[in-house]
Amino acid sequence: MYQLMFLTKESGLILGPISKVLGYILDAIYRFLALFSKDHTANIALCIILFTIIVKMLMIPLIIKQQKATKLTARMQPELTAISEKYKGKRDEVSQRMMTMETQAVYQKYGSSPFAGCLPLLITLPIMFALYRVIYAIPAYIGKIYEMYQKVANSVFGINGYAAKISEFVTNSKIQINVSKFSEFSGNTISEKHLVDIFSKFTEANWKDFANFLPEISEDITNLSAPIIKINRLGAGLNILNTPISEGFFTIGLLIPILAVVTQIIQTKMTPQPENSNNNKNKPDDAVTSSLKTMTVVMPIFSGFICLMIPIGVGIYWIMSSVVQIIQQFFINRYMNKLDVDEMIAKNQEKAAKKRAKYGIATGNKMAEVAKTSTKSISTAGPKSTSDYARLGGGSNNQVKKNNNISNSGVVDSSKRTGGSISDYANILKDRNDK
Repeated sequence: MYQLMFLTKESGLILGPISKVLGYILDAIYRFLALFSKDHTANIALCIILFTIIVKMLMIPLIIKQQKATKLTARMQPELTAISEKYKGKRDEVSQRMMTMETQAVYQKYGSSPFAGCLPLLITLPIMFALYRVIYAIPAYIGKIYEMYQKVANSVFGINGYAAKISEFVTNSKIQINVSKFSEFSGNTISEKHLVDIFSKFTEANWKDFANFLPEISEDITNLSAPIIKINRLGAGLNILNTPISEGFFTIGLLIPILAVVTQIIQTKMTPQPENSNNNKNKPDDAVTSSLKTMTVVMPIFSGFICLMIPIGVGIYWIMSSVVQIIQQFFINRYMNKLDVDEMIAKNQEKAAKKRAKYGIATGNKMAEVAKTSTKSISTAGPKSTSDYARLGGGSNNQVKKNNNISNSGVVDSSKRTGGSISDYANILKDRNDK
């Protein structure tokens, strides 16, 4: 027995507001579908399907932005790899500064940043977590459904010692909620919201057993639970609150995890994967890429096993999510194949230039020269002397020597350094450009 998931709304600083917005969307879908029903109710499975489609459609700009960043990174990668190889094993301060400068120059050249591909992902992840939270907590976000459970709770409140009886029933029925964890349970009470938490876990069989367990309100429970059971039915004898494994291994419920696996495999096959260049074979990066490709096969199968033990409603969400992403990816791939990377780079450079102008940031001639230089022609030797460093934009020989007293071993003696911070070199570079 443990506390699995409660339907009280998500109140986290990040997920809370996102869940609230997604909850409004789901509630609007339910109300819209209810307009076409005689009893003004709607099927939750259908709500989940439409909800998934709408949310996934809203996330298309983020998906495109992330894949554009991936494609641009692939174009930059040879130059970034060349810089890494050039300074491989060089830990002195001069080399590290030059490595940073040249890496920044490459990103400036392509009008990108190291975080361009991460930002869409950082936005997408909280949305996905909030999406799961809403799917798991549907009565908390759909007012009409909450009212159905609320009526049952009000009937239960009229029983003496209801809290102890509810705890006994939940324990005997092996429902995965530990009632004793509720803060108010020590006072022999259970709040309305927590009762809804409990009732939301009831399957059709649980409702029948509950009516028999409380004969004094048996008729009320039977009548009030009828619309709840109806909106949770999927058809073919399935209920979205049941798990496929509870339906048996030779029933139609087994199609849910099978479809979840198949659709996720197709989805991962259609999603662009990292490509290995011919000159990077047998390197650590390729081992990482190989592991990622293995995970794209293993994870869908693992998801299928998980899907056996979670409510069918969540499995429907997984399937629908994959189906929508397959369709999206088909059109996104066609768009990305026609995308002119050079044109995208030019637009990125223009946007970056406007942004720098807006904040009054000058790039300087030297940095611009480095940015326009392809690192394919960069020597792998690295800066061997202060003159090399000065030639690449680090200032004159005297300025470099003044700011960094370099020993014969090439390691900076920090105790004799009078300046040498990145801002110091930026000022030196600015002074030279001003002249």
